[in-house]
Amino acid sequence: MQHPYGVAPPGHRLPEETHVGAVRLQVSDLARSIAYYETVVGLRVTRRQGNTASLGPHEGDRDLVHLHERPGARAARGEFGLYHFAILLPDRAALGRFAAHLERLGVRAGMADHFVSEAIYLQDPDNLGIEVYADRPRDLWEHQGGELVMATEPLNVGSVIAAGKGEPWRGAPAGTVMGHVHLHVGDLHHANRFYHEALGLDRMVWSYPGALFLAAGGYHHHLGTNVWSRGPSATVDQAKLLEWELVLPSASAVAAAARSLDEAGFPPSTGESNVIVRDPWGTGLRLNVQ
Repeated sequence: MQHPYGVAPPGHRLPEETHVGAVRLQVSDLARSIAYYETVVGLRVTRRQGNTASLGPHEGDRDLVHLHERPGARAARGEFGLYHFAILLPDRAALGRFAAHLERLGVRAGMADHFVSEAIYLQDPDNLGIEVYADRPRDLWEHQGGELVMATEPLNVGSVIAAGKGEPWRGAPAGTVMGHVHLHVGDLHHANRFYHEALGLDRMVWSYPGALFLAAGGYHHHLGTNVWSRGPSATVDQAKLLEWELVLPSASAVAAAARSLDEAGFPPSTGESNVIVRDPWGTGLRLNVQ
């Protein structure tokens, strides 16, 4: 039987309910980063202790970003690891209010229409990449040859701002989640072996130049990987992604993923309800239970 996305499924496949949880970042100046994520991105601090802080939407108790300060850490420069993490807003109107907010602040941002979504791109004070985006309805997503159609086209920012109907941005609203993570990797073959064959994410887009996009449950991507960086991997004294999280629906699903990774030659470390594993370039992934 043919796989619904045009490729043979891996021996282990992540459940459809799988989604991205939080990201854990190493930053050089905690106070500076908090100010940026609050003022520009629109998150709020939910916890702060010592050299760490957690931030989430203004409504709700879901943390999206955990910050860990390493004073004087060097800025990111496109090493293997984080390309960007992507905060998913609940609708186009929220994205329009966010775009207008950036305009009022005078913040420069990249913008793109990916067909499946509309996106705004930022760099934090340590040059760590951020995407803030809204999805188009799934019934508008197109497939060609079994592959989801994605591209990078200019964003009609005027239309997006108009969707906000002039309402003020009051921070990330209820329903804001971490939509996906996009990583620089050294080789797409090895990325496919780790994230598709061993971990069990489905391949969604594989003909985009220099990139491979993967997901669970038919989403356009929970993970992007690309070979647009020469590397090497980020060092211990650099601002970087320490780990990102995939949330699975049950402890048995986490255990099954751990077995699959171990059998493929990527032995994880296991806790009571979570698993931590590193990809071939040293990026940490935590598998957790909902």
